Amino acid sequence: MDSSINRRNVLASAVGGFWAVAAPRIVRAQSAPPPKQSAIDEHSVAAPVSIEINARPIASFDPRDHSHVRFGSLQYRSGLVLTSSFRGFGGLSAIRMLDAKGERFVALSDKGSWFTGRIVYSGREMTGLADVEAAPILGPDGRPAAARGWYDTESIAMDGSTVYVGIERVNQVLRFDFSKGFTRARGEVVPLPPAARRLPYNKGLEALVIVPKGHPLAGTLIAISERGLDPQGNLIAFLVGGPTPGQFAVRRTDNFDVSDAVLLASGDLLVLERKFSWLSGVGIRIRRIPLKVIAPGALVDGPSIFNADLGHEIDNMEGIDAHVTEDGDTVLTMVSDDNFSLIQRTLILQFTLVE
Repeated sequence: MDSSINRRNVLASAVGGFWAVAAPRIVRAQSAPPPKQSAIDEHSVAAPVSIEINARPIASFDPRDHSHVRFGSLQYRSGLVLTSSFRGFGGLSAIRMLDAKGERFVALSDKGSWFTGRIVYSGREMTGLADVEAAPILGPDGRPAAARGWYDTESIAMDGSTVYVGIERVNQVLRFDFSKGFTRARGEVVPLPPAARRLPYNKGLEALVIVPKGHPLAGTLIAISERGLDPQGNLIAFLVGGPTPGQFAVRRTDNFDVSDAVLLASGDLLVLERKFSWLSGVGIRIRRIPLKVIAPGALVDGPSIFNADLGHEIDNMEGIDAHVTEDGDTVLTMVSDDNFSLIQRTLILQFTLVE
């Protein structure tokens, strides 16, 4: 048997405990348990530290056919398997690029940590990460947010130097001013609709997008739940602030849950989703939803532009962002959350969006 396929079969079996939690079932809104004061565990970062990241290239997204480069509306560019001797590295749940070249980045660990650094390229292919620093995400009191139980940091949105971070299990959003110390800035709690606090425990706020000037809903923070379901079984989402705050829904199909989202310069929202079943294993997809259809009370949907499963080089893909190159290519960058598990991987993948 091909070793890569065998590895995927082992992965599908071994991650059963994790994905069984995400396995298809109807979850109704329920109050999350109150956050607990907790010590920072071995995978949380207590103080800023420079770390070294090792990178192994992924030659082909389809290990069965290296000539296969087109996957739906995406064309594979390059990918890396990332490892580090630093115990706190992993659990990547969101990423945002900080420059037009797609080099500098900020990412989140679901253990309440920032990771910042630079992607190194050879031509259009990623070859490694450099200048990587890990730092604790700080709460309003200046202490690491993880120390107060706010550690399940799953989503990030950026509006210039203003950065929003979603904390899933307590369904809170923190706002940071990166002009005041970058990742040393303290987070301030953003008021959310009461319904957001009633999202299911560990299925709450999973994707954040801020709408920039020049688009409908400019100034609005879009917050989408992983699997908080309305009475019709669709995914609960919110418009926070902006001209028309309120609640809307994203149609849930084929048992997919939301893991992240990004707004393209064109005004379309790309929603990254994942699912698990014992028959088919892990799957991911990306749906494209026009921003203009999103409004309070709306039920929105859009076509799938990308699908992949364990026959491809994927893992628990949780983060997505987009940047436009000097050549005009829209490049999507995705990262995976390895859950700090020996049988999962931290991946960073890049694709060109083919319109």
